[in-house]
Amino acid sequence: MTEEILEHEDEEAFGVTDRLIAEVLDAVEAQDAVTIDALLDPLHAADIAHLIEQVDARDRRDLLTVWKGGMDGEILSELDESLREEIIENLAPAELAEVVRDLESDDVVDLVEYLDEDQQEQVLDALEATDRVAVEKALTYPEESAGRHMQSEVVRVPEHWSVGETIDFLRSDIELPDQFYHVILVDPRMKPVAYATLGRILSSKREVPLAEITEDSFNTFHVEDDVEDVAHAFNHYHLISAPVVDDDDRLVGVITIDDAMTLLDEEHEEDMLRLAGVGEGSLSDSVLDTTRQRLPWLGVNLVTAILASGVIALFEEVIAGLVALAVLMPIVASMGGNAGTQTLTVAVRAIATRDLTGSNVWRVIRREVLVGLLNGIIFALVMGVIGYLWFGTMMLGVVIAAAMVINLVVAGLAGTAVPVLLEKAGVDPALASGAFVTTVTDVVGFFAFLGLAAVFLL
Repeated sequence: MTEEILEHEDEEAFGVTDRLIAEVLDAVEAQDAVTIDALLDPLHAADIAHLIEQVDARDRRDLLTVWKGGMDGEILSELDESLREEIIENLAPAELAEVVRDLESDDVVDLVEYLDEDQQEQVLDALEATDRVAVEKALTYPEESAGRHMQSEVVRVPEHWSVGETIDFLRSDIELPDQFYHVILVDPRMKPVAYATLGRILSSKREVPLAEITEDSFNTFHVEDDVEDVAHAFNHYHLISAPVVDDDDRLVGVITIDDAMTLLDEEHEEDMLRLAGVGEGSLSDSVLDTTRQRLPWLGVNLVTAILASGVIALFEEVIAGLVALAVLMPIVASMGGNAGTQTLTVAVRAIATRDLTGSNVWRVIRREVLVGLLNGIIFALVMGVIGYLWFGTMMLGVVIAAAMVINLVVAGLAGTAVPVLLEKAGVDPALASGAFVTTVTDVVGFFAFLGLAAVFLL
């Protein structure tokens, strides 16, 4: 067993393996806390959280029972939101106090904001008075605001200080954040006016005024600024950290790059899941929770499918007169749907990254329509030949070719225009665009193909 544990220490950079999970579960079943400690202690908190997420609810409960005192704040903050409530319920008050004691305020806020009131109170009771005040203050800000996601632990010094005074201050008996990148300069009103990196401070002579080594990238955010805007600003301006101010422009916290990148990550993941109509679920969700998340959009898809079927029903006699139409019409709708999804994905991503704006929207729409036209012509030629060879009717090949061109052009138009219009209307384009675009391409595809067939083939 010792050799296997050492192997895991060498392999920890590769994350959690199936073998490691099996060994941990074997140790849990044997009530062997020593082996569990030896297996998990070398791992990063994110890997331990990943392992906990991989096992089922019963095994998680057994693991926490045997692995007494093993859970800490870093692991808890890395866990999927849907599991935190379950884990907290299984922790004794003393364990919970130990877990949250060393977390930064923004991590505590992230931990408690989705818990029910009783569990929130349980976590807040475990904090020291000053930390509790900071967390409760952050919880008063809007959910998707800079104030909710900022870290209240800030290193600030008067703007007139020198490098030497700052270094002496940092080395004095004060409590510093575990990680920080800038020292923020403030005026007498506690308004942030600049910041200097630790690197420049440590590489400058003691007598140099801090004001002479400040960074040009200095930027501040208001506590109620939308976190998406903050995260995009971090990405756009290559920020490492930025002060957060209140209505009086006084320094109240700081947002760091790790928080900003996490926000961007969550936003992109959320968009991807919403495009597929599966909400914000995870693999840890129960069957009922997952069903509730997916049911509404499956219902929307059912309605749109009925609408497309209604178009087909308008041409029952046409289809009855030429059975080949029933064979070929799914191809037109499917190609349009795929082309629309391609365009839609590009458009939603461009909206999320702020690349698609009012100044270039018509150029992008024109490009996607032309792409649809060219792809439509290419596949029209292919399907025209296939239609002729398959059914021996030249006009059938012409009809499906024309319908293909029409539907792919419409797919390019709808795939760009629908998410733009939804965003203008205040609706999340990632959430609602898919159903609309699919409906448009299905309806137009069926109508174009069967309508042309009614005119030219019967």
